Amino acid sequence: MRNTVRYGLVGTGLMANEHLRNLALIPGAVVTALADPVESSLATARTTLGAAADEASTFADSAALARSGLVDAVIVASPNYTHRAVLEPLFDAGVAILCEKPLATTLEDARWVAERAAQSKAPFWVAMEYRYMPPVVEYIDQLRAGRIGTLRMLSIREHRFPFLKKIGDWNRFNRNTGGTMVEKCCHFFDLMRLIVGAEATRVYCSGAMDVNHQDERYDGRKPDIIDNSYTTVDFEGGVRAMLDLSMFAEGAENQEEITAVGDKARLDVLIPEGALVFSPRVGFRNPKRVERQVVEVDEAVLKAGTHHGSTFYEHQKFIAAVRGEGPVEVTAEDGFKAVAIGAAAEISAREKRVVTMAELGV
Repeated sequence: MRNTVRYGLVGTGLMANEHLRNLALIPGAVVTALADPVESSLATARTTLGAAADEASTFADSAALARSGLVDAVIVASPNYTHRAVLEPLFDAGVAILCEKPLATTLEDARWVAERAAQSKAPFWVAMEYRYMPPVVEYIDQLRAGRIGTLRMLSIREHRFPFLKKIGDWNRFNRNTGGTMVEKCCHFFDLMRLIVGAEATRVYCSGAMDVNHQDERYDGRKPDIIDNSYTTVDFEGGVRAMLDLSMFAEGAENQEEITAVGDKARLDVLIPEGALVFSPRVGFRNPKRVERQVVEVDEAVLKAGTHHGSTFYEHQKFIAAVRGEGPVEVTAEDGFKAVAIGAAAEISAREKRVVTMAELGV
């Protein structure tokens, strides 16, 4: 493929505009098509593109964009519940696809996407931005190098702001998002699988909507999305992982904190501080030997998005895959497995019981 890669975007909301800002930093990336049924969203995307908007045709849906022949690769950033319908004509067109998380809102749809992607010759990549935060990349590298010994325990904390407003308020209801544990937390279940290097076997989640959206009504309906939870995931091989989520804790110094404990040491990564904290075992009452390093991120890359620079680095890898110069690192199967763990957590929280992945056919 020629050096220039022509991009289309389906869905031009908040995350799509982050993709546009980052594509502007990627040599050879040219946005040639935008698709969205909402004119105000298209207008915002054209503003983000600036002078480059003159090169971008606009369409009402993914089918029209696919028929145009104007694109080599498409970013799908439409609402979660639309992904299957959006992807079908794109698969038929044979273009490379970067699909935002979650892959879909139901296991049935996520499995369908994974099966179609497996049949496609073009790259299909699931946008799991948290994998590409530079401090997290360094963190995973150190874990894989054996710095903590054998991993036994993994915990992830995200203490953050509530869900933002979206067009049509679609993200206020489980039927549109798949539920918070799918919509938001698939990122972290993906990280768990990546770090542990094994598959989940059972999930227990205790969660509820306790603080956010209590006074909101949409056509008389109250939102039903979880805003805080604790989730425990057991993995093949015996490693246990835990997710601590609060969506009413935006005052926290660090939004994400990941802790891995092995038989020789503990290693933490803190975002957005960017710090890695290494704490080897020292024995009872002996002096601590904590080591701390900070992983810096280019300021221009940080300003292009809200995911600690990860969207830019993800796009570097994706465009390499589109050009045939690198592998697909986050497959549709990865996206399916992350949705599956999230779906198990949603069931667990509602039914107040442990859910095995075997129950879900995973």
